[in-house]
Amino acid sequence: MGRKNWDALRGQRARENELRSLESNLPYEGLEKGKQPNRYFPSNAIKTTKYSLLFFIPMNLYEQFHRLANLYFVGLVILNFIPEVNAFQPEIALIPICVILSLTAMKDAWEDFRRYQSDRKLNNMPCFIYSRKEKQFVERHWKDVRVGDFVKVVCNEIIPADLLLLYTSDPNGVCHIETANLDGETNLKQRTAVSGHPEFEPESFNGILVCEKPNNNLNHFKGYVWQKVGAGIESLLLRGCTVRNTDHAVGFVVYAGRETKSMLNNSGPRYKRSKLERRLNIDVLFCVILLFTMCLIGALGHYLWLNAMPVVPPYLVPPTSGQLDRPSLTSFYMFFTMIILLQILIPISLYVSIELVKIGQIFFITNDIDLYDEETDSRIQCKALNITEDLGQIEYIFSDKTGTLTENKMVFRRCSIMGTEYPHKENDGKLFQKISRTSSGSLSHSQKTDAYLDFFLALAICNTVVVSMATTKRRRVSAQFAATVDGKNAGGIFKFCKRNPKRHRTFTEDSEENFQPSGQTEGVDTTGLQPCSPHPPSLSDEPALTSDNLRYEAESPDEAALVYAAKAYGFTLLSRTPDSVSVRLPSGEVLDFEVLDTLTFDSNRKRMSVLVRHPITKEYVLYTKGADFAIMELLGTPYPEHFSGNKKNIATVTQRHLDCYAKEGLRTLCIAKKVVSEAVYKRWSVDRKNAMAAIENRERLVMDTAVQLEKNLTLLGATGIEDRLQENVPDTIQALREAGIKVWVLTGDKPETAVNIGYACGLLEDEDLITCTNILDCTLEEVRRYNADPRNVDTTQNMSLVIDGLTLDKALSPDLLDRFVALVKHCRAVLCCRVTPLQKSRVVKVIREKLKVMTLAVGDGANDVNMIQAADIGIGISGQEGMQAVMASDFAISHFKHLKKLLLVHGHWCYTRLANMIIYFFYKNAYVNLLFWYQFFCGFSATAMIDYWLMIFFNLFFTSVPPIMFGLMDKDISAEMLLGVPELYKTGQGEGDYRFTTFWVSILDAFYQSLVCFFVPYFVYQDSDIDMFTFGTPMNTSALFIILMHLSIEIKSWTVVHWIIMLGSVALYFIVTLAYSAVCVTCNPPSNPYWILQSQMEDPMFYLICILSTVVALLPRYRVCHSLSSVGLKIFNCPEFWGVFALTVCKPYLQNCS
Repeated sequence: MGRKNWDALRGQRARENELRSLESNLPYEGLEKGKQPNRYFPSNAIKTTKYSLLFFIPMNLYEQFHRLANLYFVGLVILNFIPEVNAFQPEIALIPICVILSLTAMKDAWEDFRRYQSDRKLNNMPCFIYSRKEKQFVERHWKDVRVGDFVKVVCNEIIPADLLLLYTSDPNGVCHIETANLDGETNLKQRTAVSGHPEFEPESFNGILVCEKPNNNLNHFKGYVWQKVGAGIESLLLRGCTVRNTDHAVGFVVYAGRETKSMLNNSGPRYKRSKLERRLNIDVLFCVILLFTMCLIGALGHYLWLNAMPVVPPYLVPPTSGQLDRPSLTSFYMFFTMIILLQILIPISLYVSIELVKIGQIFFITNDIDLYDEETDSRIQCKALNITEDLGQIEYIFSDKTGTLTENKMVFRRCSIMGTEYPHKENDGKLFQKISRTSSGSLSHSQKTDAYLDFFLALAICNTVVVSMATTKRRRVSAQFAATVDGKNAGGIFKFCKRNPKRHRTFTEDSEENFQPSGQTEGVDTTGLQPCSPHPPSLSDEPALTSDNLRYEAESPDEAALVYAAKAYGFTLLSRTPDSVSVRLPSGEVLDFEVLDTLTFDSNRKRMSVLVRHPITKEYVLYTKGADFAIMELLGTPYPEHFSGNKKNIATVTQRHLDCYAKEGLRTLCIAKKVVSEAVYKRWSVDRKNAMAAIENRERLVMDTAVQLEKNLTLLGATGIEDRLQENVPDTIQALREAGIKVWVLTGDKPETAVNIGYACGLLEDEDLITCTNILDCTLEEVRRYNADPRNVDTTQNMSLVIDGLTLDKALSPDLLDRFVALVKHCRAVLCCRVTPLQKSRVVKVIREKLKVMTLAVGDGANDVNMIQAADIGIGISGQEGMQAVMASDFAISHFKHLKKLLLVHGHWCYTRLANMIIYFFYKNAYVNLLFWYQFFCGFSATAMIDYWLMIFFNLFFTSVPPIMFGLMDKDISAEMLLGVPELYKTGQGEGDYRFTTFWVSILDAFYQSLVCFFVPYFVYQDSDIDMFTFGTPMNTSALFIILMHLSIEIKSWTVVHWIIMLGSVALYFIVTLAYSAVCVTCNPPSNPYWILQSQMEDPMFYLICILSTVVALLPRYRVCHSLSSVGLKIFNCPEFWGVFALTVCKPYLQNCS
């Protein structure tokens, strides 16, 4: 036993260590588990189920009892089993909570069964594992894979675990994978085998792999093998990815099962608490206080009633001891009895009804044809199931620019080379002639170093573009697998990438005239997904590689645009491997560059570089591209030393060109180069190799080596790329601003570019006072003076703020934060430029917390994830930059324009429907007040004049469906009016419809109606000898009519469904009550409701009571609603109203028609 505990402790330490040492399992094949070196790490079998068959009931009940409401009602049920305090038959009290718990348990069981089916299917998928005994790869199941195994994957096969790539069939050691199942990106990624074993044999692997412990970062991995050969994410094949364009590959299992990166990222659906739900919990607390107050009154009343009796009445039967309890003790018991009797004041079915309504709202949103995008065959995705109503309360929107407001489809427009500017469509072939003269004939050493050649070589080489043939068909895995890989219920992080045939970021030549890469598919059958084949297509059948059938797969549209621009000018990227890149020159000559290293882009450096050896000069050349400010500060001497005059001032002229590009709204990049001496390169490569092999501070060391080399650069030129606005962006922003929503744009672009886009999309207007200053105090004082001027009463200063990242950093410091918030609160729009992803999220958090407002963030790329997660609602746009933003969001849309209807229509409807339904629920449950008023006439003895079964049926069946229908289908305003008059959205902002006063007015109205409903029958039957249930039955019937007629007054739009449900509820009440009264002879002794309703329906007085009670109870509410409708009608008939309506709704349509 001690040995087992010691082994378990060692296993826990091994799993928790920051570094892991992994060995091959082959030498230990066949030995017992205790002798396996990697026995402490989990197997590849996954289990996402929450329950087991044996322990489902106790575990599910344990989970459900985490909800305080369930505990409350179970406590009341237990209380009712105590004889001293029970209010009615204990078995009856079990019914409501049992129904709620059973329905929830059935839902949980169904979801868990689906997870079980998904797990079983995944765990039994086939794979190939190397066996030392059989000297070959043998077929096994995914669940048999263990850390330390060697696994072989073939073309179009799914990778079963996280593998360190050791060998591929490609002679360059390259394996192409598609990561769509992980991050939604369908462009191919290159993975390279760890150097050291070109002819790899599994049994020859005798080293130890040292790696970091598992984490959920899909873009990061640290480790080393053998003689400290570094291994990074570029050598890791992740579970769930698909092997493409590679015959086969062999990898070493690093992480398996629940420790793989895909499983660590599979956190299931996200849950947030909406603002309405937080307010609801406060009102439930008020109901609890109200309930306790009523029970206290009942207990006190019972005590006074007992003390007022001169003798003990005969109907008070003493307990077995023969003596009655003291009045104080009896009233103490009565307090708990009253809690049981009046318990339905706390709405037990409210939370279940809210969940049903939200599911229905999501159904209507996702099936809205106006939110469907035909081009990508995608519709809106709702992934946060419980915050739909927050869409109707947004006050601030924070938006990215590139890919969110713009299309992120880049078009190469202009370039500046060595201080000379070349607009593409206006240069009349000057640039072509310049290139032709330079590259004509056999090139000499000096010509090979020409600046124009270097500029376009940099465009073609300095990227991570993957080259393949446009005629190649990329076969896909079955749709069934894509929907279930590591999904918790066939709907985990992969469900958003199941079928989206037109969202491939594979750029083919659509129009070389515009250098615009299109987002078309690769020629596959987009009507369905083809089955996977383990056999790659024959290489002999592939067409010859020519410039006409090349296809470039880029990680960003910018890279694709630059590569196509270089190709259009004759510099064609032909192939790329980890060690080489081939470019065809305009003369037809092909240059094969040896790639020595690639310094990848990161958000700190804002640039990327490629170090190559020139095939002619044998020089070590570093080509760099990046943001203008990141390149300009690294420049050394001008490129041509023999130039003179203005040519010397290349950087200044180029900067002027960059400023012009930015003012035109173009995206700008600088291109530079550097010739590195052999001695410098050898010293640097040693540092680089050590940094790549490091485990501690690896990122910092790798970045330091990049910065070390990227110094004293020579400027070659700059590029200007156009990114067009998406359709209807200005109209959408205008509508959102009219709706009272402030729109901010947070972008990494230059201020000039951002301001230009700001004007183009309508965020900034000509009459705006644009403030681009870091002097907060002066600007804030100017705003205050404007507001203090009596002439500016009821007016708002049209002021917008443009601020860059450096200034924003200072403004968000603790000593300036309050003044910054005070300033931006007065701004119509704010434009933050040159900001990092962390700054974006910080801005959202500051505004949300300081101003106490509802925020929404929208973006399309990985750099927007932090911002999306920081806002109350995060919206991802499925654009050209993968699906990271979509996967991190609460809602996903295809275009920015969809925000207009999503917020102004669906947001308004979701909020008003749910708010009104909750208020109605609180009102409806005040039906219990009838029992409270009866206590004043029965000595506060907790007696009920309505049968207990009918009381339960009243809430569970008779009045439960109409409010759900009300929350699902009511439309207070039509969609056309909401879109035409965006100002109507303001009703949901701030406190909105669901306010403190609204709740209490509804409760007071319920108290009034219950008084009418009780005392009308009371005065009618006064001095009569009717029994208790004969008195209660017309009261119960009147309550039903009052509750349903009250809802009828609230419903704004009637449909056939409304009529069926309302009339069906009434019919159900009479059918069930008549049947129950007919068969219930001894259901509730000593007095039973036998034949009560039948007798009442023969008495005209019954109908008089029902009609009179309903009219008198609802008259005040009807008068108030009628008065409000009259005011609305007057406004509707007002000429000024129609003038505003004509300006806001009709004028745009008339302009479009003209």
